[in-house]
Amino acid sequence: MKNTAIIIPTRLGAKRFPNKPLAKINESPMIIHVLNRAKESKVGEVLVATPDNEICKIVQENGGRAILTRSNHVSGSDRIFEAYSKVFKKNVDLIINLQGDMPNIKSQSIANLEKLMRNNNCDIGTLASRIVDNNDIANPNIVKVHVDKTLKEGIFSEAKDFFRTKRDLNSKKIYHHIGIYAFTNIALKKYVKLPRSRLEIKRNLEQMRAMENKMIINVGLSDSKPLGVDTEQDLIKVSKEMNQL
Repeated sequence: MKNTAIIIPTRLGAKRFPNKPLAKINESPMIIHVLNRAKESKVGEVLVATPDNEICKIVQENGGRAILTRSNHVSGSDRIFEAYSKVFKKNVDLIINLQGDMPNIKSQSIANLEKLMRNNNCDIGTLASRIVDNNDIANPNIVKVHVDKTLKEGIFSEAKDFFRTKRDLNSKKIYHHIGIYAFTNIALKKYVKLPRSRLEIKRNLEQMRAMENKMIINVGLSDSKPLGVDTEQDLIKVSKEMNQL
């Protein structure tokens, strides 16, 4: 059994930007852009996991598949596990958690992550891109990852830490983290059974739960830097970028 599913966790109740999955970019809701990029990757079936009927309706109207989940999940990975358990449990061994606020992620990046996971014996994989603007290092809205070896195309390097801000970064291998994760079904089951960790809560980064429990996260290089939309200002920025494509 070697089947992959892409599950997109999304909800209307984000504190910093309520209703952002429905915010329009080029006349289409943001969640539909993410859905389409996932479909274009052609790595497996795509499912949107949400506690909101309105999102389900829009996804279905645009030719996608959605499932209603509980509203009280503490992370996107917990939400995708519910969806995986209900829909894919018997026939999927690799689950990609694609964040619902990255409308300009390249479909090829998704496919590359799936290929890296298939070619390497690891539990969790993610992507990162090179930092070209040094101001990004101090920007708390941009998540960074510190890896053990310089990232190169087609290979994984092990993550040493994820953070928003940090001192004493001289000479460390720091990259811009991209909000996509690939789990084996075994790793996802293990992850959701773990309690929320100290740094997960402090940094508001769900991957720290895995890191603090000695689960290895491997990082692949992405040639693009998709913009995560956390604020209305981010929406304006990503809309301008996508209008130029």
